[in-house]
Amino acid sequence: MIKHIVMFKLKDTEGKTAYENAVEAKNRFNKVIENVRELKRGEAVINSADAPQSNYTIALICDFESTDDLNAYQVHPVHKEFGAFIAEIKTDRACIDYEY
Repeated sequence: MIKHIVMFKLKDTEGKTAYENAVEAKNRFNKVIENVRELKRGEAVINSADAPQSNYTIALICDFESTDDLNAYQVHPVHKEFGAFIAEIKTDRACIDYEY
C-alpha cells in the first residue's frame, strides 16, 4: 500500500479567507474521492483554529494499493480539476509518499 499525504498553505483570496478556501477545497476533494477508483481511501483535514497559524492549512491523506494507482490518480481528470483549483489558492505545498 502507498500512503500519499499532501499539505497546502492556503491564502485569503478575493472575498474568502484561507479557512473558507480550505472548506471549499475539502468539499471539492470529496468529488475526487467519489470519482477516482484507484483511490482506496481519501480524507481532507483542515488545521485546527487553535493550532499555530504557521501550520499548513489543509492536508489530503490518501491510500493506494500501488504506485501505479497513485500515478493514475495524479492524471485523472477529476484530480486535475481539483489541482487547478488548489493552484489558485495555495501559497505552499509539501508532500510525502511512502509504502506501508
